Amino acid sequence: MDGILGGMVGRGGWESRVSGFDPGFRRGLRSAIGCRGVGLHSGLPVTMRLVPVAPGDGISFCRVDLPGAPVVAARHDFVADTRMCTVVADPARAEVRVGTVEHVMAALAGLGVDDAMIEVDGAEVPILDGSAAEFAFLVQCAGIVESAVPRCAIEVVRPVRVVDGAAAAALVPGASGGFELALEIGFAAAAIGVQHYAMALTAGRFLEELARARTFTFAGEVEALQAAGLARGGSLANAVVVDGDVVVNPEGLRFPDEFVRHKMLDVVGDLALAGMPVIGRFEGVRTGHRVNNMLLRALFADAANYRVVGGVSALAAVA
Repeated sequence: MDGILGGMVGRGGWESRVSGFDPGFRRGLRSAIGCRGVGLHSGLPVTMRLVPVAPGDGISFCRVDLPGAPVVAARHDFVADTRMCTVVADPARAEVRVGTVEHVMAALAGLGVDDAMIEVDGAEVPILDGSAAEFAFLVQCAGIVESAVPRCAIEVVRPVRVVDGAAAAALVPGASGGFELALEIGFAAAAIGVQHYAMALTAGRFLEELARARTFTFAGEVEALQAAGLARGGSLANAVVVDGDVVVNPEGLRFPDEFVRHKMLDVVGDLALAGMPVIGRFEGVRTGHRVNNMLLRALFADAANYRVVGGVSALAAVA
């Protein structure tokens, strides 16, 4: 996995000068805001609210439809399923679970929000338009405020690598003091083929380059997915559908390389389950939710892989 993407860096527009991690102070929401949509996999209507919480509380999900409105923290070690989406669940209460968390997590991480409660009245976050753009819009409408509590981050101090079949991913120490990503994907469908992208993650670049990239699927797989209880809420309004060399959506793509950008969006959301920003560089080939979670688990499996920098963590020590 050394040099996982070879000469790819630069071709995707990796910034040569980026601002590193801003220690500053923890950021939360100014006010609550909500929306209503459908779950991508359940097909059921769901209402979601983003709610301010105390500085240091971190990000968590609240199932307001269940007795007692139980809460599950947005943590990598609470990931219970990675088939077609990322699901977090309370290890002690299997029914306290929330699926398709990656897009709203990406929006919060991309905009630098450290503390928020995500309330849902169902088992899945609404898919909205299949990207993180509408979640980012909600965050911006709610407003972001700084607290008096210092921020902290996880700095990668030695390389961590995972391989799962044809997929591979690594977190390695970075040179910028921020978070950089480089990703390559490859699909047999001619409409996708091999795509690669690289960037340094900042709020501006997240909004401009990643937030609008939509999830995608293949026309020949839709029936099987729905028979398996997945993608029942999918439509051309919330997913790009590929059929060989054709993009079925009449409006076409938002970016020529929208597919790899969406996969990178998923990486941002999945790695946000570290519980705090990551300082370092992500490198991946054909990664998905499973490999992204494997990578975080491998990072935190050995305390020699990382160190906490900045303020005092809002979460319990990661083990």
